[in-house]
Amino acid sequence: MKVHLQTHVQTQALPLRSHAFLFSTPAKSFGSRKFTTKKGTFCLRQCNKSYGYGSSIKSSVTGGINEVQEEEDEKKEKRQPVVKRAYPFHVIEPKWQHYWEKNQTFRTPDEIDTSKPKFYVLDMFPYPSGAGLHVGHPLGYTATDILARFKRMQGYNVLHPMGWDAFGLPAEQYAIETGTHPKITTLRNINRFRSQLKSLGFSYDWDREIATTEPEYYKWTQWIFLQLLKRGLAYQAEVPVNWCPALGTVLANEEVIDGVSERGGHPVIRKPMRQWMLKITAYAERLLEDLDDLDWPDSVKEMQRNWIGRSEGAEMEFFVLDNDGRESDIKITVFTTRPDTIFGATYLVVAPEHFLLSSLVSTAQQKYVEQYKDLATRKSDLERTELQKEKTGVFSGCYARNPANGEAIPIWVADYVLGSYGTGAIMAVPAHDTRDHEFALKYDIPIRWVVSPDDKSPNDYGNAFPGQGTIINSSNSTLGLDINGLWSKEATAKVIEWAEKTGNGKKKVNYKLRDWLFARQRYWGEPIPVIFLDDSGETIPLLEKELPLTLPELEDFTPTGTGEPPLAKAASWIKTTDPSSGKPARRETNTMPQWAGSCWYYLRFMDPKNSKELVDKEKERYWSPVDVYVGGAEHAVLHLLYSRFWHKVLYDIGVVSTKEPFQCVINQGIILGEVQYMAFRNSDGNFISAEYADMLGESIQEKIPEEKVVKSGDSFVLKDNPKIRLVARAHKMSKSRGNVVNPDDVVSEYGADSLRLYEMFMGPFRDSKTWNTSGIEGVHRFLGRSWRLIVGLPSPNGTFMDGTVASDEEPTLEQLRSLHKCISKVTEEIEGTRFNTGISAMMEFINAAYKWDKQPRLIIEAFVLLLSPYAPHMAEELWFRLGHSRSLAYEPFPKANPVYLKNSTIVLPVQINGKTRGTIQVEEGCKEEDAFNLAAEDEKISRYLVGKAIKKRIYVPGKILNVILDRENIKVGAR
Repeated sequence: MKVHLQTHVQTQALPLRSHAFLFSTPAKSFGSRKFTTKKGTFCLRQCNKSYGYGSSIKSSVTGGINEVQEEEDEKKEKRQPVVKRAYPFHVIEPKWQHYWEKNQTFRTPDEIDTSKPKFYVLDMFPYPSGAGLHVGHPLGYTATDILARFKRMQGYNVLHPMGWDAFGLPAEQYAIETGTHPKITTLRNINRFRSQLKSLGFSYDWDREIATTEPEYYKWTQWIFLQLLKRGLAYQAEVPVNWCPALGTVLANEEVIDGVSERGGHPVIRKPMRQWMLKITAYAERLLEDLDDLDWPDSVKEMQRNWIGRSEGAEMEFFVLDNDGRESDIKITVFTTRPDTIFGATYLVVAPEHFLLSSLVSTAQQKYVEQYKDLATRKSDLERTELQKEKTGVFSGCYARNPANGEAIPIWVADYVLGSYGTGAIMAVPAHDTRDHEFALKYDIPIRWVVSPDDKSPNDYGNAFPGQGTIINSSNSTLGLDINGLWSKEATAKVIEWAEKTGNGKKKVNYKLRDWLFARQRYWGEPIPVIFLDDSGETIPLLEKELPLTLPELEDFTPTGTGEPPLAKAASWIKTTDPSSGKPARRETNTMPQWAGSCWYYLRFMDPKNSKELVDKEKERYWSPVDVYVGGAEHAVLHLLYSRFWHKVLYDIGVVSTKEPFQCVINQGIILGEVQYMAFRNSDGNFISAEYADMLGESIQEKIPEEKVVKSGDSFVLKDNPKIRLVARAHKMSKSRGNVVNPDDVVSEYGADSLRLYEMFMGPFRDSKTWNTSGIEGVHRFLGRSWRLIVGLPSPNGTFMDGTVASDEEPTLEQLRSLHKCISKVTEEIEGTRFNTGISAMMEFINAAYKWDKQPRLIIEAFVLLLSPYAPHMAEELWFRLGHSRSLAYEPFPKANPVYLKNSTIVLPVQINGKTRGTIQVEEGCKEEDAFNLAAEDEKISRYLVGKAIKKRIYVPGKILNVILDRENIKVGAR
């Protein structure tokens, strides 16, 4: 059976200077080769100088060839040193990139056939840094490009866009350090990134390119903020924040490491500031529930569940006692997941930033509490809640009444309780909570057991018992609560019932998730579209018709040092008038965080030039949700959570039609820098083996070149001294480690297709792997072998002939089986994003094809189509050389024929004179003569046939071959 591949009628030639042409040339100049295709006989030549070399070559159809110019070019070529390459990627790749851009090959039209299936594949928005790409970045981009190309060839409408998350602190810091406006550096960085991405042949629809810094884009970011404000989901509050004086901005918790800023290592303090907040907690339950229906990694879903942190319990009220021991009007509300342990609460803890703290502190303790508060401001939330750290606190000098037993219990201030979680206060049960137990022991606070484990007495436990069990020591008839003898779960229900009846508390579902801090004290961000009236301070949202509110031009971006943002320096921009009342007003000087623009960009890609609405409803209904969203695991929580929150708000107001933005999320692994080998020297300068380095304490590390290292068992040792074991490590690529590999260098030496192929071949897509520049040579050789198989061997000067060596002969059964096995495997592995094993299947095919005498065109064309998602430049060139004048981007992807996937060989026993002497593998339906010839070629069986005369053969197809020898007649020459 033939492989049927759809082709298009050729109605136009490829553009001059961009592509090879179908025309005849004098043999002395370029050489020509006639070949036959389904479309007729052509004389094909390729002008390797046609792109970027300024040659004046014309088609014979349009006026012949400037032979004088050709001869001059030829003389120049002869004077140039010949660089022999595995294949001419240096010509092929820029040529086809130019073609794709000129012909807008990958543009997704605004008007499409919506009866066709859609495939929206998206990379997580990159931030265009000044450093440009390193080889780790293209890993995800190559994977999405393979999927996009594959789906186009399967007949899908594909949306595969690219844009830039371009606001943010790095650009502003660079502006401060260099005096360059962040707009200039951002545009420069974007141009650099775009150029690098284009050089790798990614099939993005560049017509849809967007950047969060464009007013036409952030107009709609501001519009979304106004919708949040209308619905009470955006508000201002006095909150403790991570304030970095050096950077002049508030930092998120994840931007603070060990008390300093992640960027620059500047000191960070906790400071109360009035900030804009987004009420993401209002959507906590929906954000949790809707995770179940998503095709996301289980680890990512679990991280989101933990971040949301749903817990069921109760809020309990503890009245503060005055100096006379009577209940005051002040009460402290605590949230607890263990109401069953309330009789064991022997003290309360409030966070240093608790809003009631000033009302709780006695005069005698005020000085100590203030000192403690100051120390707490210097710690991050992570440092404060770390389980391993020693617990610290200070007594407030005040007491509260335990509502269950009426006892007066002390109120302590401790930083292991956060003001941002729960109510900012806890009831401490030291017998049944590890942190409370450590704290109680340190400060000599009573410990009362109220839960007894079934298997042991409480006295057998040296530490806290946090588990469930039978309740003890938990009864007070005066206050009407007795839970002794109940199991923890039953006791919890009874305590909540009692609390709600007596007004001492209520059932409560709590979330660890906090409202989203949505303001930054920086210049380079989206302006917040509100004004404040001068006379009353009332917040007035801008009218939608006034959007976008654009950033003013500022020459001084430096922090004010007071907490006021840099925009406070734009005096004429700040002063404005309320259009409704005519009253004087001032603009908000905080800007939105970098997360804002990246929360909804996937929607804008669907309709990037719409000036009337965020996205056209019909386009959104067709393209939503994103089918595959690929990016790093570092965005598993915040970016995805914030995007989901905004999407649900937009769903509620009718802007989008789906509950979730991203149906499938894939996290690619990290590409680590090349392995570094470290040796150790002692104080005398002599090498010592790695296992002794720690024992000696003082040793000097030294980096060893790879050529001086050999592997010995599971370890690496010095080649010249195998007794010296080394430490081999691979680190994340960074400029500080000096292990960054620039993709431009790899493309220059091996070509973009080789880089793409290597990144996919390194290992499973989701796993981390180590870069090895020498490893790219293997896939480069594979591409070179593929090229030579189809084009032929190069001439002595390293150049290749035009056209291909493909023949028009019918493929054999063996060739069809080899091809369709490859088609099946490559298709299956692309769909499963197991790209490395798909490449292995193509390598196996090429190995098999090298054993064939002929390369049938039908087989070769199908293989080129299989290769095209992975190595698009080479595939396009080969497709053209096979006689096609249009891009293969929309050619149907080959389909495996099940007929050729069946294992149709059988094992046939071979007997000599009725005695089995061996077996051979034959095709089903194999003829007797073919079976006998295979037996005669078999090394083991042939020994019994050499020099013997055959009397007869008995052949039962599929069952047996019995060769009867004539014992009396020996062939001439036999002894």
